[in-house]
Amino acid sequence: MQELLEWLEFIEETEDTRQQSKVLHPLKNILVIVLFATLANADGWVEMEIFAESNQEYLRKYINLENGIPSHDTLSRVMGMISPEIIQQLYAKWQEALDRNEGELLKKIICIDGKTMRSNKKNEGKPSHIVSAWSKEDGFCLGQKAVEEKSNEITAIPDLLDKLQIKGQVITIDAMGTQTAIAEKIKNKRADYVLGLKGNQGTLHENVKEYFADTEFLKRIQENGSYKKATEKAHGQLETI
Repeated sequence: MQELLEWLEFIEETEDTRQQSKVLHPLKNILVIVLFATLANADGWVEMEIFAESNQEYLRKYINLENGIPSHDTLSRVMGMISPEIIQQLYAKWQEALDRNEGELLKKIICIDGKTMRSNKKNEGKPSHIVSAWSKEDGFCLGQKAVEEKSNEITAIPDLLDKLQIKGQVITIDAMGTQTAIAEKIKNKRADYVLGLKGNQGTLHENVKEYFADTEFLKRIQENGSYKKATEKAHGQLETI
């Protein structure tokens, strides 16, 4: 598997910022276990540990396990220490190798979302806003960008998308990111998108409601695909039909 060998060579160059005298499990081991477990659809750190315990013989073809399998706590802690920029590079390198061989990527959901952080002295009490790309299946941040104001998320999202390898993935963004330019960028990068809509988005919101209310359209979906409608109720509850 040439793609994997190339990726292993790349991660050899990734700096391990931990105090080396106390390291039991090399960074390479952690990254390989996380990658393989993710490819096997492991859900969460505990399942990743179980996967590694159950596949030690296979893993030893690629990594030295002289200190055994790292615990789920270790996997989580070490991955949390790696900067989003490094994670982004590793993720991009793996997908780049797959793309060269026209290997269809595992369909994953990448959630792009903006969050307001608590204020600090550096910015004179003003809150900080971060736009981040989160891989739901992998359980870590693929990239992020700081903005001065929440309204600047609209310009930050395209910049963040430019840094990510998203071919074949599903990008989800809330209503603020529902912009023609953002949708076009996602399409141009050969990804799919799920964009939020609110009632204050005028004719677009009404057009989509009418589209999904069409009887013939719903019939075609029921025959050839799937359709799920979720209605937000009081106290954050969702009613699904």
